[in-house]
Amino acid sequence: MAHTIFYIIVGIIIFDYLLERFLDYLNSTYYSNELPKELQGIYDEEKYKKAQEYEKSTTKFSTVTSTFNLFLMLIMLFTGGFAYIDEFARQYTQNPILMALMFFGIIGLGADILSTPFSLYSTFVIEEKFGFNKTNLKTYFLDKLKGWLLAAIIGGGLLAAIVWIYETTGNWFWIIAWAVISLFTIIVTMFYSDIIVPLFNKQTPLEEGELRKAIEAFANKVGFQVKNIYVMDGSKRSTKANAYFSGLGAKKRIVLFDTLIKDNTTEELVAVLAHEIGHYKKKHTTLGMLIFIAQTGIMMYIMSILIGNPVLSQALGATQGSFHMGLLAFGLLYSPISTILSLVMNVVSRKNEFAADRFAGENYNPKALMDALKKLSVNHLSNLLPHPAYVFFYYSHPPLLQRLKALSVIDKK
Repeated sequence: MAHTIFYIIVGIIIFDYLLERFLDYLNSTYYSNELPKELQGIYDEEKYKKAQEYEKSTTKFSTVTSTFNLFLMLIMLFTGGFAYIDEFARQYTQNPILMALMFFGIIGLGADILSTPFSLYSTFVIEEKFGFNKTNLKTYFLDKLKGWLLAAIIGGGLLAAIVWIYETTGNWFWIIAWAVISLFTIIVTMFYSDIIVPLFNKQTPLEEGELRKAIEAFANKVGFQVKNIYVMDGSKRSTKANAYFSGLGAKKRIVLFDTLIKDNTTEELVAVLAHEIGHYKKKHTTLGMLIFIAQTGIMMYIMSILIGNPVLSQALGATQGSFHMGLLAFGLLYSPISTILSLVMNVVSRKNEFAADRFAGENYNPKALMDALKKLSVNHLSNLLPHPAYVFFYYSHPPLLQRLKALSVIDKK
């Protein structure tokens, strides 16, 4: 049975890799050396050529990194690498919580160190070449150290809690662990911008002036209570722009990247925020949270049925059953289910994006949102003609041309 599970895991990993490469190939068939008619008025010839080069560079780099990760995983599986790490941890402790922390700590740290050359190349070669990178080595490595610290404190704390719940609650494990993970998710959502973001970026209140007045006027018009409007120094790391909402209830916060403010007019910025407010008014944030919690419950229930079976650990080469080895094997086996659920979430997300666009278009200005979306896409060198299959698997937002088409209907009313 252990051998069967082992080869199922290997099959899943190889299938995922081949599917990714096939989707990349399909997407590449939509590349064009000439500016397509659909993109005239959005890209000029020179900018379109640059966007195509960026897409090809990132796709080629993704293939290299995925291939490296595939071979690394297969080596770990066929040589019993995970079992070796398990035995190493057992030499120092028999406490299941400490074993799990040491086991996943070694794997996580090792994987991050091995991926660092690829990350450096992506940031300081590819992103630099196309004019996006604004970070430096000092910031890069400080970010990495902070990431490790957060992973140890937050990730390690959550893992320790789940192992302790498993060891002490028996049949109630999945329900209690589900509740803990759900509560943790809600807390992180509420306090992300207050606690996590300041470790990496400065957030300053948007100063009084034309933009703030315009945002507050629109928010009041649609009955959206907001006092916390912040500007984040996104330009510290990249020229790419963004805006987002964070928090729940009284803790909700609007965050604008300084790069977004620099590149857009006041009317365009309000249109972008009208889209984000549309998500809130349409309860998309709450729905997304509920769906995530439901998916977590399903996963925890299935895991509770399988996790105690030592065959999972044996499939990865271990001689003794353990929670941490079983958890790793379960995560690999659960991958197809996770993929299917993510596809469903992408469908829901794309539908919600259309709804938020419609809210912004009907309650503010469809033309301003269209102009802002065009600027964002061009400034990011986005691929505006992706293959439909690629969109189905990877896109949480509809392609730009579909969004513009829907907004143009509102604009003509």
